[in-house]
Amino acid sequence: MNDENFVQVKNLRKVYENGHEAIKDVSFSVKKGDLVCLLGPSGCGKTTIFNMLAGLLTPTSGDILFDGKSVVKTAPKDRQIGYVFQNYALYPHMTVLQNVMFPLTVGKNKRPKAEAEKVARKYMNLTQIDEFADQKPDQLSGGQQQRVAIARALVQEPKILLMDEPLSNLDARLRLKIREEIRSLVKKVGITTLFVTHDQEEALSIGDKIILFNDGVIQQDDLGQNLYSEPNNYFVANFVGNPVIDNFSVEVKDGKVTGSDFEIAVSDLKQDRFKHELKDGKYVLSVRPENILPAESGNVKVTIQDIELIGRERILKFNHDGIQARSLVDLETPIKAGDNINLKMRLDRIFIFTPEGERVY
Repeated sequence: MNDENFVQVKNLRKVYENGHEAIKDVSFSVKKGDLVCLLGPSGCGKTTIFNMLAGLLTPTSGDILFDGKSVVKTAPKDRQIGYVFQNYALYPHMTVLQNVMFPLTVGKNKRPKAEAEKVARKYMNLTQIDEFADQKPDQLSGGQQQRVAIARALVQEPKILLMDEPLSNLDARLRLKIREEIRSLVKKVGITTLFVTHDQEEALSIGDKIILFNDGVIQQDDLGQNLYSEPNNYFVANFVGNPVIDNFSVEVKDGKVTGSDFEIAVSDLKQDRFKHELKDGKYVLSVRPENILPAESGNVKVTIQDIELIGRERILKFNHDGIQARSLVDLETPIKAGDNINLKMRLDRIFIFTPEGERVY
C-alpha cells in the first residue's frame, strides 16, 4: 500500500432525508503518520465527514479507504480507529485507569486484566496522567480529562485517530498548551490523525496540512502556509489570517486597476502570479495588513482612526472607501490615532478576485 494514500476519500457525498446535500463530491487523501486538520466554519460539512470516517453516518455515494481497503460497509468497531470526541465521553463512575482500560475489557479486543492494565499504563505514561490513575473524571481539570480521552483512544493501538473539536471546551491558554502536546504525542506514537476544528490558529499550528471546507466542498487542500500566502479563492483568503485581510472594490480598464483613490498599472503586477487573464471589469483587490506599509508616497492616503496592540505589533485601523481596513506595523513605528499618512501596497503580495470569488492574480 502506498503510504501517501493511507486514508482515501473518493467522490464522497452525503444527502440527508430532508434533501440537504451536506457533502458534495469530496475527494482527498492523507499520508500515513500525518496529522491533518479538517477546517471550516460551523455547518461547512467537516463533522459530517468525520462521522462518515468514523462509521457513524453512511455516505450517500462514494468510498472511504483505510490502508487500501474500503470501510464504507465496515462497522465502526471494526475500522481500527480511535475516537476523541468534543465532550471526551469519559465514564464518571470509573477511575482514570478504568476509563483508559475500558476498551480492552470488552468485545473482541478483550484482554486479561493484567495485560489490559499494562497497556493502559503505557499510554497513561505517554499522556502524562499516571498520577491520576485512581481519580474520577470530575476530580480532573479539562486538560487532564482531555489527556484521559486521548489515552483511551490510543490504548487499542488503532491505525487512525479521529479527533472532533477536542480543544473547544478548554480556555485559550490551556488550548495552546494542549495542542502542542497533541502534536508531539501523535508524532511520537506515529499514528495517522484527522483533527476537526473551526479554529484556524489551531489548524495552522498543528496540521501537517489543512483541508479547508465550506458549504460541503473542499476550498483548498494544502500546507497551512499556502492557504495563507497563496489562497485558491476569496473565501480562503478571508477565512485564513488574523488580523483579517483588507478588501477593496476595484475596476480594471485600459491597463489600470483603479480603486476609490488609488491606481495600479497592470504592467507593474508580477506576470508569474496571474492565474487567469485580467480582463476589463469589476474585481475585489485583497491585501493582508502586513503588506500595507507606511510610505513617504504611497498608493493610498488615509487618516488613522484607531490603533490596536497585538503583542509586538500594532494594527492601524482606517476607513477607506466606506469600509474599515488595517495596516500592521511594529511598535517602533511613530504613528498615532488621528495621523494622516500614506500607505503603500506590496504589489507582489496582493490578490485580485472576480466578484464570484475566483482568484485571477
